Amino acid sequence: MKADVTNIVIAGLGGEGVLKASDIVAEVPFQAGLDVKKSEIHGMSQRGGSVTSDVRFGEKVYSPMVPSGEADYLLVLSPDQVDPNRWRMREGGRLITPGGVAVSSLRDKRSLNVALIGCLSVWLPFPEEAWLEAVRRNLAEKLHAANLHAWAVGREAGLSFLP
Repeated sequence: MKADVTNIVIAGLGGEGVLKASDIVAEVPFQAGLDVKKSEIHGMSQRGGSVTSDVRFGEKVYSPMVPSGEADYLLVLSPDQVDPNRWRMREGGRLITPGGVAVSSLRDKRSLNVALIGCLSVWLPFPEEAWLEAVRRNLAEKLHAANLHAWAVGREAGLSFLP
């Protein structure tokens, strides 16, 4: 059953946009007609504590929680959240961290979450326009320019990791 479900864990600290990132990521396969499940663990999010969100998609997904050690992708918004969440990744899973994106290239550092989604997008089978539309749908219009730019910066960074 694992082969037909993609598992993504997004982790960070309260206020970094973990939940908004998971909304954007979940919308893309949903709009493509796949079964999507999403769950969130807020922890101490109001005080900068750990926040995680699981996104799972495929033809049929039975649980919103990524099983231990089965995350295909671990997208981490804060470098100090790598070690506490690494156990969630499967062997051979892909780790996406802020170090993979030139944060200085972003128009607004608050759009790092969207830049990392752009990076993630190179490994998932959805067209660029689907991702851009998900960003537009999930963010206020006044945030579109900075976040669409951030997505493009992240996408370019992700492409540099491909063979």
